[in-house]
Amino acid sequence: MSRIGKLPISLPKGVAVSWSDPDIEVKGPKGTLRRRLHHKVTVETVEGGLKIVPRDLSDAASKPFWGLSRSLVNNMVTGVSEGFSKTLEVQGVGWKIEEEGARALRLSLGYSHPVVYQLPEGVDAKVESKAGRVALSAVDNELLGRTCATIRAFRPPEPYKGKGIRYQGEVIRRKVGKAGSK
Repeated sequence: MSRIGKLPISLPKGVAVSWSDPDIEVKGPKGTLRRRLHHKVTVETVEGGLKIVPRDLSDAASKPFWGLSRSLVNNMVTGVSEGFSKTLEVQGVGWKIEEEGARALRLSLGYSHPVVYQLPEGVDAKVESKAGRVALSAVDNELLGRTCATIRAFRPPEPYKGKGIRYQGEVIRRKVGKAGSK
């Protein structure tokens, strides 16, 4: 039995779910999300929420999709009701991040040219240029994570000086540099 899959999904006020096998649509105050669920699971309505149920419990392949599908639908409900946000920090001498236009970020990361990144539709950014931070927010958790990972990949944090783009609160394990020769 899946411990995660067994948990019901509570629906906050203002969130509506429509289900037509295998597609699910979640509408809320922050937006609408759609997803196609795996064919090994189905959705049932219970008092005050939803429950993801495997079609065949004897099938060993349906158990992993049971917990995954429950987590995905729960993230959809959380996204349309509250939204998700992540903060990235830029650390390095002279490195900065700025807004360019309405839907783009301009990153100066020590390259010979600035990197201009177009934000995908559905992701909003708020830049604190003095602190070298950018707060990204979205309704879709997967899209937000992929966007943050793409931005971080321009200059991932390196272990010797700690320079790079990191998530807020991320701890980078530092390495000792070359040992001085005597």
